[in-house]
Amino acid sequence: MKTPALQLYLPALACGVLWLLAGCSPQPNPHAAAPVVTGLSVAQATLVQVPEGTTAVGTVHARQSATLSAQVVGRVTAVLVHEGDTVRAGQMLVRLDEAAAGAELDRARAGVVGSEQQLAAAQTQAALASSTLERYKQLRENKSVSPQEYDEVDRHAQTAAAQVETARAQVEAARAAASGARTASGYTSITAPFAGLVTGRHVDPGALASPGMPLVDVDRAGPLQLHVSVDESLLQMLRLGEAVNVDIAAASSAPIQGRVAQIVPAVDAASRTFLVKIDLPASTGLRAGMYGSAQIGTSSRNALMILLDAIVTHGSLQSVWVLNERGIASLRYVTLGKARAANVEVLSGISNGERVVLAPGDRELGGSLIEVRP
Repeated sequence: MKTPALQLYLPALACGVLWLLAGCSPQPNPHAAAPVVTGLSVAQATLVQVPEGTTAVGTVHARQSATLSAQVVGRVTAVLVHEGDTVRAGQMLVRLDEAAAGAELDRARAGVVGSEQQLAAAQTQAALASSTLERYKQLRENKSVSPQEYDEVDRHAQTAAAQVETARAQVEAARAAASGARTASGYTSITAPFAGLVTGRHVDPGALASPGMPLVDVDRAGPLQLHVSVDESLLQMLRLGEAVNVDIAAASSAPIQGRVAQIVPAVDAASRTFLVKIDLPASTGLRAGMYGSAQIGTSSRNALMILLDAIVTHGSLQSVWVLNERGIASLRYVTLGKARAANVEVLSGISNGERVVLAPGDRELGGSLIEVRP
């Protein structure tokens, strides 16, 4: 049986052992050096003025475009261009079989020759009838011919003159037919109406072309336009010649300034929108068919912006690595707004002037000292 003294001694001994162990264990050093990470870049969160308004989306188009089609029936013998080819005004793009049109032109030319010969014969007959009538007039004055004989010669002269007019009309008709055949023969060669870029090729050699059948699409060379659909309630906010900010991410990381060139007043009954055409400045990066948006409205507001490269995504959450005054990184979750080119608006999570790490990847930077790359 344990004595009361022993019962008191054992707990005290245990407490002493624990105290000794605690005193011998190493204590954390608040001044220990943080691990250093090099080769990264940083950027500041900054307040900038951003336009406030409605965004209208649309597509980039050429200011003038044409879909070239066949005007006569014919077999396609050659297509001389492909999509993306640059063409000059008058350059041949598609050639149709010329056999039928050539035969029709030869027939029309032969008709002109035949009608001209008939006119010459009629003129000869009319000249003879006219001279005969003049002689009969003298004979009638001398009473050497009867009235009936004179009337017959007179009618013959009139008939010959009418035949000349008929033959002359036939010549005009034959010449018009030849001109039409010549024009139709020209339809077998489809040429570019203006200098520009081939944006579509719809046929290949061997296809049978018919009137109205599209063959090639051509966009006119020069500056382009952005066509956007704008809600009818915003019609009063737009004016011809007004400058608007345009975003075309595929062509430029910065906003492009365009100008309202045309407001089509007819509202689409289904969408209740109207078409607005915005002239764009000349740029080598712009191409017809690109997606773009225009900012409708002239007011602005302050927005806190950072580069998109700083965003780290964890599932549905977004965060950034923020540096303190010593350059130590810590993870900060943020709420993001609208992206604008290479930047994104931060609604909450960081403050103006704070530095964030760019392109951190999957590295764990918490507590690390970030040595900024020059």
